[in-house]
Amino acid sequence: MKGRKIIIRILKQIVAERRASSTVQDNILAELLGNGRTKFHLNEEQIFDQVFTLLHSGYETVSTTSMMTLKYLHDHPKILEELREEHLALRERKRPEEPIDWNDFNSMRFTRAVILEASRLASIVNGVLRKTVKDVELNGFIIPKGWRIYVSTTNINYDPLHYPEPFKFNPWRWLADKSLESHNFCFLFGGGPRQCPGKEFGMFLVSSFLHYFVTRYSFAAFLYCLIDISGILYASTYILFFLAVLFGQSESFAKASILFADGSKSKK
Repeated sequence: MKGRKIIIRILKQIVAERRASSTVQDNILAELLGNGRTKFHLNEEQIFDQVFTLLHSGYETVSTTSMMTLKYLHDHPKILEELREEHLALRERKRPEEPIDWNDFNSMRFTRAVILEASRLASIVNGVLRKTVKDVELNGFIIPKGWRIYVSTTNINYDPLHYPEPFKFNPWRWLADKSLESHNFCFLFGGGPRQCPGKEFGMFLVSSFLHYFVTRYSFAAFLYCLIDISGILYASTYILFFLAVLFGQSESFAKASILFADGSKSKK
C-alpha cells in the first residue's frame, strides 16, 4: 500500500502537468486522459487503476521470462553462443551507441525462438481462464453454458504430441515449424480472440534486454540454500546472479560472490 501511495503521488503530478500542457501527446496515458478524442471519460481513480494494471501485467511476465531465459541459456552454452553471435552481428551493422529499433527486433529470429522456448518450458503463464458462451461437448462430457473453466497451459506445453521431447530446451523447434507459434494449441500468450495485447511489446522488451546483456556482459549462476533460524531447510532457490562485468573479469566475479555471500549471512 505504501508503494501504491508513492506511485499515485507521482501519477497525480504527471496527470496535472499533462492536463495543463497544450502539447498533444500520443501515448497510452494520453488515450486514458481522453484529450477530447473520445466520448469515454475516465476519472482519476479509474486512470490510476488502468496504469497499475499495465505496470503489474507488463512487469511480472517480462521479468520472469527474462530470468528463465537466462537460466536456460546458462544451462546450454551452445545455444547461448549462437544467440550471442546473432546479436554481435546485429551490433556490427550499427554505430557503437546506436539503439536497436523495431527492424532490428524483427531480424532476431533465433532470439525469438529462444524466448518462445523458454516461455514454453518454464510455463510463464501456467493457465488461462475462459467462460463458455454455449454448451460444449468435450470427450463425451458436456460443459454447460456459463461455466468458467481453467485451461492448464502447462500440460499443453509438455504434451509430446505437440512438442516432441517436451522437456528438452530446443529453440530450433520454432524455426523448423514457423507456424508453431500460431497453432491453436500454443497458449504462451493466451488464445483465440483474447491474445495478450502486449505480446510483441513484451517480446521486444525481453529481446532488447538480451541484446545488451549478451553483447556487453558475462554472467554465472549458483545454487543458494536459504535456511531459517530453526535450522530447517526453508527453500532451495536457483538464483541467477547477474554479473555486470565485461568478458574475462573473473576477479570481479570472485569479489562480487564474496560480497553476495557476506550480505546473505548478515541478513540472518
